[in-house]
Amino acid sequence: MKCESVTELAEAEYRSVWDRFYAEFAFHPSVNPAKWPAVKEPADSITWSLASLDEDPGYVRLDRFVTVVEQGLTACIEPQARLFALDWQHTSYSFDPHRVGGPGQDPWPLSPYPDGDYYIYLSEDFQLGSFGHPWEASVCLFGQRLLDAVAVEVDDVLGPPLRRAGRPCPAV
Repeated sequence: MKCESVTELAEAEYRSVWDRFYAEFAFHPSVNPAKWPAVKEPADSITWSLASLDEDPGYVRLDRFVTVVEQGLTACIEPQARLFALDWQHTSYSFDPHRVGGPGQDPWPLSPYPDGDYYIYLSEDFQLGSFGHPWEASVCLFGQRLLDAVAVEVDDVLGPPLRRAGRPCPAV
């Protein structure tokens, strides 16, 4: 049987993955800044503001950010393993990051940039991924392997982080 590079989550799997995400990350969606962040950020996490991308008329920095995160996620996932791409209250996916995004391949489902809703990438074991918060305009990357692979470049694109391990970073 051929494994598709991108598959829509069936209803039962969709509910199972989202239920687990709500439980493990204490997810509490809200547009109220007093209730942010919307997840319990893991100990091995860094959260950046996306505000610096507002002044990016050619989307050069946005494109670089997306590429860096996609390449980092791919490098951290074993061949044949899959990631979840979750879009809050919308269709969500399972996909093989090694088989998307290249010439003649399906595009990545969603983006690490939260375009109007929470966008989440998760490894199958929930140990690494990204959480894009559209109203805070932030992205939390988690999992030490992913941070080791991308944090320096993400700092270069987005600037200094807002939080590490869920705790505010000192202003620079």
